[in-house]
Parts: sequence; C-alpha cells; structure tokens
Amino acid sequence: MSSSATVLVDDSRLSRIDRLFFRLESILNLTGGVVIFLLVFLATANILGRWFFNLPIDGYVDWVEQAMAFLAFLGIAYTQRLGGHIRMDMLVGHLHGRALWWVELISSTSMLLVTLVLIYGSYLHFWRAFSIGDSSLDIHLPTWPAKLVVPIALTILALRILLQIWGYLRAIGEGSMAPIAVPLIESAAEVAAKEAASVITDDGCRERSA
Repeated sequence: MSSSATVLVDDSRLSRIDRLFFRLESILNLTGGVVIFLLVFLATANILGRWFFNLPIDGYVDWVEQAMAFLAFLGIAYTQRLGGHIRMDMLVGHLHGRALWWVELISSTSMLLVTLVLIYGSYLHFWRAFSIGDSSLDIHLPTWPAKLVVPIALTILALRILLQIWGYLRAIGEGSMAPIAVPLIESAAEVAAKEAASVITDDGCRERSA
C-alpha cells in the first residue's frame, strides 16, 4: 500500500546530510512539476492552434515523449525520502524495533542493488543514443538529454537509499524506536488524526483572523 510517513531530524551528522540532500531532491521534484506545467501549456496551445488556426505545434508528440523521462524520474528520490512509493507492508507493519529495522535494511539493500543495475543499463542506453546521434522521428530532437536524466535521477535515488541504510544501521546499533533520516510509516489512524488536527488548526486560524 501507499502510506504517509514522518522523517525525524536531530543535530547528528546523518540528519544534517539528510536535510541538505533533501534540498536537492526538492529542487528536482519542483523541476518535474515545472515540466508538467509546461506540458499542459504545450497541450493547450496545440489544441487551440489546431482548432482555431489549423496550425498544431510541430513535433508535439516528440516533445511529449522527451518530457516523459523528466516527469517519471526527477521526483523519484524525493518520493523515496518521504516514503511515498507504493509498498506492501501487511507483514512489516506488525514488526517493531530492531526486527523492523533489519527487515527495512534488507529491503533497502536489495533496492540499492537493483538501482545500481538500472543505473548501469540506463547509462549505456544514454551513451548509445549520444554516440550514434539518435533523434526523434518527427522533428529530429536529440534523445540523449532525456535518456541522460534517467541515470542521473537513479544515482540520486541510490544516494538517498544509502542514507536510509545508514539510518537503519544506526537504529539497529542503538536499539532506537525512532530512527533518524528514514521514513517512519504511519498507520491509517495516525494519518487521519493528523489530517483532522490540520483541519481544526486551519479552521481556528481562519476564525481568529475573521
């Protein structure tokens, strides 16, 4: 399932690196959002141009195809930091303490290995496109910039997973119930309680301002 998560912070070196790295992830995620906005604008211009003037945007499909890599990958590390990726936690949700952190550590290590393989394969795919001058079919956009986004985004994801592995190792060593720099998955009841508290707080602020 997909869950909300809390990431705890403190004054440790791990937490400082985590917060600094999160700034980079946030910038990349924002960039992905800007690309989505530009695609919406492009689609609107394409539709209106075709409708009113019979002049669609040349190479519209090519631009959309190139943008897909930015949409799909720029926010991947940001989502990993917040624990927003879909996961099955019916069994893991019943674990606590070191047992939970061991399972999360094994899971994160496996994810890191898969990510490293994907980095290698996607880089080769980029380099092949770059070396042969691969381009799109319609207006011949070079495809290597979009393909380069994939190994870069996956490398940032790998670094994020390494930080989380550090967090789980630290939690196992210290026996901590609330580790730093890792997403602490919240139950549906906890998420509902936070949302209710947020609504109550917002209503109270509006009443005071009125």
